[in-house]
Amino acid sequence: MFERPDSGASVEPQPRLRSLGSGLQQEMPLVTAPIMHPLCILIYISLTDVIVSPPESSTDSSLYSGADVCPLGQFPCGNLSVCLPQLYHCNGVQDCANGADEENCVDNSGWPHLFDAFMKKNVEESKECMLDVFPEVCFCEAGRVNCNKKGLFSVPAVSSNITALELNSNQITALQPDQFIRYRHLERLHLEDNRIKRISKQAFSGLYSLRRLFLSQNRITSLKAGIFGDLSNLEWLILDENRITSMRQKSFEGLKSLFFLSLLNNSLESIPKKSVCLEMPRLNWLELEGNRISSLWVSSFQNCTTLTVLALRKNRVHTIEEGIFFGMPNLIDLDISVNKFEEFSPTMFRNLLNLKQLNISNNPLTHIYDDQFDMFVNLQSLSIEEVEIPNISIQMFRSLSNLSHIYFKKFEYCGYSPNVRSCKPNTDGISTFENLLANIILRVFVWVVAFIICFGNIFVICLRSCIASENQHHTMAIISLCCADCLMGVYLFFIGAFDIKYCGEYNRHAQLWMESLQCQLIGCLAMLSTEVSVMLLTYMTLEKYLCIVFPFHNYRAGRKQTLCYLIFIWVLGFIIAVIPLWDKQTFGNYYGRNGVCFPLHSDEMEKPGARCYSTGIFLGLNLFAFIMIVFSYTSMFYSVQKTAKTARQSVYNKEVSIAKRFFFIVFTDAMCWTPIFILKILSLLRVEIAGTIVLWVVIFILPINSALNPILYTITASSFQDKLKLCLKAKCKQAGLRDTSQKVSEAYQNPSAPP
Repeated sequence: MFERPDSGASVEPQPRLRSLGSGLQQEMPLVTAPIMHPLCILIYISLTDVIVSPPESSTDSSLYSGADVCPLGQFPCGNLSVCLPQLYHCNGVQDCANGADEENCVDNSGWPHLFDAFMKKNVEESKECMLDVFPEVCFCEAGRVNCNKKGLFSVPAVSSNITALELNSNQITALQPDQFIRYRHLERLHLEDNRIKRISKQAFSGLYSLRRLFLSQNRITSLKAGIFGDLSNLEWLILDENRITSMRQKSFEGLKSLFFLSLLNNSLESIPKKSVCLEMPRLNWLELEGNRISSLWVSSFQNCTTLTVLALRKNRVHTIEEGIFFGMPNLIDLDISVNKFEEFSPTMFRNLLNLKQLNISNNPLTHIYDDQFDMFVNLQSLSIEEVEIPNISIQMFRSLSNLSHIYFKKFEYCGYSPNVRSCKPNTDGISTFENLLANIILRVFVWVVAFIICFGNIFVICLRSCIASENQHHTMAIISLCCADCLMGVYLFFIGAFDIKYCGEYNRHAQLWMESLQCQLIGCLAMLSTEVSVMLLTYMTLEKYLCIVFPFHNYRAGRKQTLCYLIFIWVLGFIIAVIPLWDKQTFGNYYGRNGVCFPLHSDEMEKPGARCYSTGIFLGLNLFAFIMIVFSYTSMFYSVQKTAKTARQSVYNKEVSIAKRFFFIVFTDAMCWTPIFILKILSLLRVEIAGTIVLWVVIFILPINSALNPILYTITASSFQDKLKLCLKAKCKQAGLRDTSQKVSEAYQNPSAPP
């Protein structure tokens, strides 16, 4: 069959399709239509295999016959009573004895499933020209003529035994009466990418053998009644990318054999209330994507019993009459995405028992009923992208035993469909389908950071407890701070432990984990650590500020007063951490918004009470504390510098040392809290924030203070270092005296021993 490699436009998959089968990817060069819409290929299959009889579901359902007996997070090995974790689906290794785990790796539900079968039916034909008359500028092969891109202004004369005529990308503006009446054997006519605006009512007269007619990318505004009257054997009619505003009655009269009608990217505002299937009784595929249709009526699709594919993507549909799909019992693929639907009635899809692919993405849906999808016993692919589902539950997808692919707006929704083989998106940057922590680096470093925090703080607690200090009140505050920071290390240890526990099958447990008491408690622990640490740092800073800036005022707190302050800070931190657990109605699942159980990032589904509370904590209390710390250390540095202007060099060196220490304290606070403040502000402004950023903040940035506080407030403090040196010298001296005493005692006991 003749086909110029550069003829027409390239074949591009439509946005509504997930992916095409291997046959399409490997065999596409064999496609014979130069500007062919990719969906057109399937019509031939529908003609031979699907349309005449209702679609069979037994073959496909056999692949999932055990879905109802598999536990959450697993899928069945075909019709065997063996279940495997989702991790083993399409991993390149045959884990099922019958190889079922490596099947359905690509979402071929709907028409792509049939595409592969069609591509294998191509038969090599003769290339020798069989025509006596055809334009010299054109190319002839067998009974086909290719006149693409030849600058023709009218249809050229060719032999009457022609079977295929390609006139794509020319300058033809009109089709005259009886233009093709001599071509009784013509089966395929291509007129894409011309300037056709006017078509005579008798233009296609005599084309009794025509099976495929391509009129895409022209300037057609309307179709006259009876224009296709002689095309009783036409199977494909492609009218994409024209300017057609309406489907008039009798416009498609005579198309008794039409299987595929494509009106993609036109200007249709409505569908006739009289059934489109009355004039096209064998219609199998109706493509209406990219128009301006606003309403759908039951009468428009009555008795469309052979219809298997209905595409209404990218329209303006907001009203759909109840029972519209009752007349389409054999529908396999339904695409109503990118429309204006706000809600579907519970019984809207009731009669679609054979549906295998449903796309309702990009609609402003406000509610989806729990039993909305219960009737889809054969559904294999479901797309709900860019749709918020505040009432989502496992029950909503429980009856979809054959579902293999599902597409959501958010990864967290995947936890509600644990038996599906493939769920997209497969990560939120924090967790993946397999693991609680998405990044292997973070999965390792969560343990490293936790160890550093716990070891450093416990080390300081032990040292501070063993070494006597003149300022016992300050020591109490430091030990209290170390205890708070140590809780952050405990939190990270728990996150690492549960990551190991759910390794390879996290999606199976995701929803239960985020709603579990364990997640709530460790989230509460992290919040307690964070807030107590912030308040203790503020308290210690203010105490130091009063002592340095106002040295002659007696502002130093006593032992009991210090103890009261510390108890108050811990009690306040505990109240802040547990308040969200008291009222689920107001705060929702406050700590279980993500896999790491920390409420740092706000989203659209977060309850207003939780959003206000989180904002008050991070941008209210914590931001105020940070400003107080920066102001206090700046004032202290200024005060020290002022008093040291007339001092000796030793005092100046001490001032430089203090300045450096102050700088590092403020710098680490800024390094920890500035990204958190920015992240919180961006989330409140509804700026899309990658989950990976949130995860890095929780694992690395948030614990910075917890890891560095022991160093900044104890190990690097000169007063503590001096006391440590004195303590070590005393210990060494005491050890030396003990050794001398022991030697003297031995000498008295053994007087005859040699010296």
